[in-house]
Amino acid sequence: MFGKRGTAGTTGTGVSGGLAQDAPAAPPAPEPPETAAAPVNPEEATPPAAPPTPAPAAPTPAPAVMPSKPVPRSMSQRNESYYDTKTQVFAALIETIDLSQLAKLDGDSAREEIRDIVNDIIAIKNYAMSIAEQEELLEDICNDVLGYGPLEPLLARDDIADIMINGPDNAYIEVGGKVEPADIKFRDAQQLLSVCQRIVSQVGRRVDESSPICDARLADGSRVNVIAPPLAIDGTALTIRKFKKDKLTLDQLVNFGSISPEGATLLQIIGRVRCNVVISGGTGSGKTTLLNCLTRYIDEDERIITCEDSAELQLQQPHVVRLETRPPNLEGEGQITMRDLVKNCLRMRPERIIVGEVRGPEVFDLLQAMNTGHDGSMGTIHSNSPRECLSRIESMIAMGGFSLPQKTVREIIVGSVDVIVQAARLRDGSRRITHITEVVGMEGDVIITQDLMLYDMQGEDANGKIIGTHRSTGIGRPAMWDRARYYNEEQRLASALDDMEPVQN
Repeated sequence: MFGKRGTAGTTGTGVSGGLAQDAPAAPPAPEPPETAAAPVNPEEATPPAAPPTPAPAAPTPAPAVMPSKPVPRSMSQRNESYYDTKTQVFAALIETIDLSQLAKLDGDSAREEIRDIVNDIIAIKNYAMSIAEQEELLEDICNDVLGYGPLEPLLARDDIADIMINGPDNAYIEVGGKVEPADIKFRDAQQLLSVCQRIVSQVGRRVDESSPICDARLADGSRVNVIAPPLAIDGTALTIRKFKKDKLTLDQLVNFGSISPEGATLLQIIGRVRCNVVISGGTGSGKTTLLNCLTRYIDEDERIITCEDSAELQLQQPHVVRLETRPPNLEGEGQITMRDLVKNCLRMRPERIIVGEVRGPEVFDLLQAMNTGHDGSMGTIHSNSPRECLSRIESMIAMGGFSLPQKTVREIIVGSVDVIVQAARLRDGSRRITHITEVVGMEGDVIITQDLMLYDMQGEDANGKIIGTHRSTGIGRPAMWDRARYYNEEQRLASALDDMEPVQN
């Protein structure tokens, strides 16, 4: 692959010394290697010129003149000359390559073709760079043409939960619950916008000045949000909520400490006995992940219909119909809202309806579905506690323009929702399930709830990690007891609640 550069290797390494000095003075660059190597060092300083001279001509100038070049693997250390070179090579590539023919090749063949052309461009133009830098440049340009540019190395990492791009020069990632700067940079604002347009076009959406806000997803289900100028003042802002390649299970949540083994058993029973579940939590608290975990305990012979703004759920059952909303077109027509989807799926003979995220009046249609024979339906809502979740449901119904008495609305909620599972992201970055709460009934105009499980925070360790335990509230016969007995799960339910009770000293 690199045979062509082997013949030009002597000129490449010889000129690398000249191009390293190209910022102060351009003329020395085209000099022959033997004359370029000798005069440059004596002119700068006579004493240091002696050590490099006895060494071999090619390798000596590179380490002596370019001490910063081993660092470019950390992209934050790349200087402007690297990006200038990349821009020039990319422009030459676009002029040379036939994109229509490239589109007919598979990924590996297209990548190999691009590498060959880029190697030729580098050899012809005598760019000064080491083999490692050349490999880095080749990979960057292949990602620009065939993938999502500088995002590719971040998307390949499975330890990243969120990618946040604030304009072409500022990028951040969330790793282990903590936000840190990312070592990537876009060529300019246009490249960042082009990458965003490439992402959203994969799911039939668009982002531009006339439609500057867009929700989309990647092929693996990762959630994507783009907001472009003129709304984003400092350049296009791109946020990606990454999904892990290996789908999380309740057992893994137990290993992470998000829930106790007994709490995980309780959640399994809730999913198994077809309780209507609302998962409540703040942004980034793990609601969608928890919803994915609960759906694993749905029987495989059940017909499930999911309704989402962007399809993120990863259900494992064979009989799943996935529905996704659609934004309006350029003329402002053709929009399909979440409420349209929930209404339509009632005509599709579902056994369970799962709404990825409830944000507005569609909550009323979901409650109606839960209350009309679609037991085991689920959804997620943004709220900070189970009581606040109930208040938000009331508020969203009012947002839909339904002029119903408050008591009637609350009776609908009580008749529809069985369990609220509260997820939270704690200040140390960890995610915990803090409440499993039953909706029991009403006393007067007040909805009555009871907590089956709570998370008690007890302090933090030397590393700042929060220490706590999941415990039962001591309720021996929950409201779902008859439902559990119908599914022969009452013994497991009783033992799970008993095992969660704190040990009395």
